[in-house]
Amino acid sequence: MGMLVLIVVFVFDLVAFALAVAAEQRRTTASVVQTGNSRFCAYDSDIATGLGVGSLLILFASQVILMVASRCLCCGRGLRPGGSRAWAITLFITSWICFAIAEICLLAASVRNAYHTKYVSSIIDEQISCKMLRRGVFGAGAAFIVFTCVASELFYVSFSKAHVETSSFAKDSGIRMANL
Repeated sequence: MGMLVLIVVFVFDLVAFALAVAAEQRRTTASVVQTGNSRFCAYDSDIATGLGVGSLLILFASQVILMVASRCLCCGRGLRPGGSRAWAITLFITSWICFAIAEICLLAASVRNAYHTKYVSSIIDEQISCKMLRRGVFGAGAAFIVFTCVASELFYVSFSKAHVETSSFAKDSGIRMANL
């Protein structure tokens, strides 16, 4: 079960990363077009918004799968004290911080990329400002997807090591003096 969760989460994160990189490459660009006496902003395809939202949703699904598999660290049985538990808690927090930053970047980039200036000017000498998404916002989301993937995978490995299994003596009703 543990290896399957790691593989599924990795594949989801890989797809989310690929979509974010594709969104960065296909950002909406604009140019000023003049027809007759008026000038306006003409925008090319808006596919980056869909790619960004797809990346956002797949990253969210990946995080949900991981949290369900680990019972969100706070539910379920306790963790065995030691280094693995400390790493699991640290990586859990890191994973959530990187996840939040990646989601914010992807959401903000998708919303900003979908925004198009509806400005028409009849004055020929007037400069028109066509609003466009800054370069690198989807890229920042993609980078934080990688950080989220690494932290999540390491969290689940540490969580699995620190997870307390049922003890063998719990089923035994006899008294064993050798373990003391």
